[in-house]
Amino acid sequence: MGVLISRIMVRGFCFVQMKFQAANNSGHAGAMLQARQLGKELYVGVHSDEEILENKGPVVMHLAERVIAVQGCKWCTECVPNAPYVTDPDFMKAHGCNYVVHGDDITTDANGEDCYRVVKDLGMFLVVKRTPNISTTDLVGRMLVLTKSHHIPSITPYDWLSYKTDKESLALHTLLLNDSVERFQMYSSAEDGLSPGSAVFVYTPEDQKLNALVNPESQKWSNSPKIYYIDGGFDLFNPGHIIALRMVKEMAAKEDALVLVGLNDDTTINKAKGLNFPVMNLFERSLCVLQSKYVDGLILGVPSVTSLQFLKTIPGEVVKVCHGPTADVDSYYSEVKAAGLYLELGPHEYDDMSTEVIINRVLDNRKSYEERQRKKGWKSEIEKQLLEQEKTA
Repeated sequence: MGVLISRIMVRGFCFVQMKFQAANNSGHAGAMLQARQLGKELYVGVHSDEEILENKGPVVMHLAERVIAVQGCKWCTECVPNAPYVTDPDFMKAHGCNYVVHGDDITTDANGEDCYRVVKDLGMFLVVKRTPNISTTDLVGRMLVLTKSHHIPSITPYDWLSYKTDKESLALHTLLLNDSVERFQMYSSAEDGLSPGSAVFVYTPEDQKLNALVNPESQKWSNSPKIYYIDGGFDLFNPGHIIALRMVKEMAAKEDALVLVGLNDDTTINKAKGLNFPVMNLFERSLCVLQSKYVDGLILGVPSVTSLQFLKTIPGEVVKVCHGPTADVDSYYSEVKAAGLYLELGPHEYDDMSTEVIINRVLDNRKSYEERQRKKGWKSEIEKQLLEQEKTA
């Protein structure tokens, strides 16, 4: 591998839906991961609401919320708010950054000009592969038209057996295909983006087994560690989720315990919430959670009711089961509550933020977002032309 650059900057993706991203999207996270692999430090610039409105369209998540999302990403060294939409080499130098990193596509400003033209001409631009993730535009589209085609079926014991028997088969469950497993491994990496980090497990309720999909950093998970467990849908991953995970991490650290997150699958969530929930499918939600610096492990497809029998499948001693205030606590956590394991998280600044709140922000400004979608199409054509020109130059 080549020499690592001392400090680099990822220009402030609009983090409107942070897949790494607060209503996070995993594409921003994928770019940050690849950028972090190139340098010893990664500074992430985040644009203001006003600059995004001028150059792209209305935001879903506001600046303070997007900053929380970036700060919560394990590959980010420092978050830089109010970064200019058109990358300025002087701004980069002021933060000690030698290079700016972006995907292998073109991003334009409100006038259709390449946002990176100046730094490209100066040799300060590095390209990483654009990862095939859900975009903010796609997420807004799902909210507006209520589609369910993005949902992924539950993983069965047969699916897991097929995976263990023939990992090269193209007939495997979509979450167990090579490309998906590679992405799980990438997003599970430690703070340097290279070393093993978080664990990923798959739970199959029919046989009540917990199966290891991605092995974690061995020392962290050896000798039956203490576990703080928290579960849920974590749909449209947002500051409410991030602050809750941070609170759990801070409490777990006092006991030298790990934080393990359980994710309900799409079928379980849709059965409970109806419509087209979850807006993000299990794969998309899992990558959002895995990029968090407050998470040590993840379980895909956990049951909606957290029983003591289920907790026994976890490799370690579950000392606390955490959740925010909920009226259904006795329906979902009665056994762990009776066992003295249940811990209700206290209030915080974003404890009222939910998937529904984010969707309502979009619906309340439907005309603006529909115009954003139209404008996105116009800009995409210009960006394709600029990319072709760059390839033939």
